[in-house]
Amino acid sequence: MKGKIAGYVTVGTNDLERAKEFYDSLLGELGATSFGPNERSFFWSLKDGETSFAVFVPFDGQEATVGNGNMTGFAMDSHDEVDSMYAKALELGASDEGAPGIRAEPFYGAYVRDLDGNKLVFFKLG
Repeated sequence: MKGKIAGYVTVGTNDLERAKEFYDSLLGELGATSFGPNERSFFWSLKDGETSFAVFVPFDGQEATVGNGNMTGFAMDSHDEVDSMYAKALELGASDEGAPGIRAEPFYGAYVRDLDGNKLVFFKLG
């Protein structure tokens, strides 16, 4: 059986429109486009269709909270792309969780929290 590590990743939000604006601008840097299949969510994907990223207003009606230890990783093609996405996220109002740099060879990463506090990492292996 052939599978994938992840087909999509989701994070929660308490302000869907604010999250859409943030991720439209941030993930637009990668060429991702968004669509909203319903009133509770937006998805972003690239033309390859391999994976998607989404923000959701929680189905259970409870407040979205950040999961301690949860993180979404976005693979980049170069250290410069990692640096650029980190800077873009901060420009859009994300908070710094770790400036770009080598964490453990060969992992180069930069960490931020989005407007809802969800942890993101932009990384390049090698």
